[in-house]
Amino acid sequence: MNDARRSYDEQAARWNGPAGHAWVDLQEVLNGMFRPIEELLVDAVAAEHPASVLDVGCGTGAVTRAVARRVGHCVGVDVSGPMIEAARAQAEREGVAASFLQADAQEFAFEPAAFDAVVSRFGVMFFSDPVRAFANLRSTMRDGAGLRCAVWRDAEENPFMTTAERAAAPFLPEVPVRRPDEPGQFAFADPERVRRILAESGWAGIDIRPVDVLCTLPEKDLVTYFSRLGPLGTVLPEADERTRAEIVEVVRPAFDPFVEGSDVRYTAACWMVSARAADAKLS
Repeated sequence: MNDARRSYDEQAARWNGPAGHAWVDLQEVLNGMFRPIEELLVDAVAAEHPASVLDVGCGTGAVTRAVARRVGHCVGVDVSGPMIEAARAQAEREGVAASFLQADAQEFAFEPAAFDAVVSRFGVMFFSDPVRAFANLRSTMRDGAGLRCAVWRDAEENPFMTTAERAAAPFLPEVPVRRPDEPGQFAFADPERVRRILAESGWAGIDIRPVDVLCTLPEKDLVTYFSRLGPLGTVLPEADERTRAEIVEVVRPAFDPFVEGSDVRYTAACWMVSARAADAKLS
């Protein structure tokens, strides 16, 4: 099995397993926490008046639905069955013109030139072969189609995101280690790498800008948040009840710098990435 296939299998197992179910269970908290980023993306996409939009790594579909409300229709794609099922159910409840596809956006045979915009909120950092993935996305875009993605800058600029694993490390040495450039949350931290990936896969007019966004979540949801998500969330459920309680007791105070009354507040240090599908006749 090659490295790309192994990486895809690992991601598919993760997002169709506990991680995917955790995102479904916590979708209200997560969507509220990331709403400021959603709004930045949706405003940018809607300003160009696209007729058809593809939301990549759509998760439970918050951005997909928000785009659909602004432009008329949006298609969300994600590898996670549980999240796609939740996205469809919510879109139906809201009566929004959004549709959803469970597929690997890196390999799926999209209809050629079917969309005139692609958007993603933290959904494009998990591809096993990002050049191939963005080339595949380019193939389903019309010439000149816009790309708008929010991705994380590096871990050092996002201490909130690594607080739990750092605090738990002495007790859970098996917590997965994040490695630069591997599929994962900080895979697109290096803007020059992102620029190369897009240029090599048929995108032009590439612009990568830093944005710092204040995000909040209710303090009452904090323990559930760090217990079920991220690297800690992959190993904590396997620990016995006593060990879990001890780790939560140690990890929770590590978040005190981010707690303000009944809210948790932190700055999300991101890159806002934009580009356009290069003219196929010239590439």
